[in-house]
Amino acid sequence: MKYLMLVLTEPIADPIEGDDDPTAWVEEHDATGARFFGDRLAPASQARTVRVRRDGTSVTDGPFAETHEHIAGLDILECGSLDEAVQVALGHPMARGGVLEVRPFYDWSEEDA
Repeated sequence: MKYLMLVLTEPIADPIEGDDDPTAWVEEHDATGARFFGDRLAPASQARTVRVRRDGTSVTDGPFAETHEHIAGLDILECGSLDEAVQVALGHPMARGGVLEVRPFYDWSEEDA
């Protein structure tokens, strides 16, 4: 099953000492097949938020909400269970100073059930 792992950072947080280069993590999980895709995102200052409502459209600068964390990157994991995906996430360097959110993709096969 596929899982989305969002990598979030706090723009003003003090980094935890240690190696935050994800290269080794990426190589390991690419080799095992646990990492399907992933990439780093440009800074939140380059984001645009798009809304379409009955009274019109809105395009604003910045992330979608006032939050403490900003999405810094994402990975799509291919794991047998949510627990397995969490174990993969625990090894990511950003787990030590950022926030990782792991969430399963919606199971469309349950729509027909």
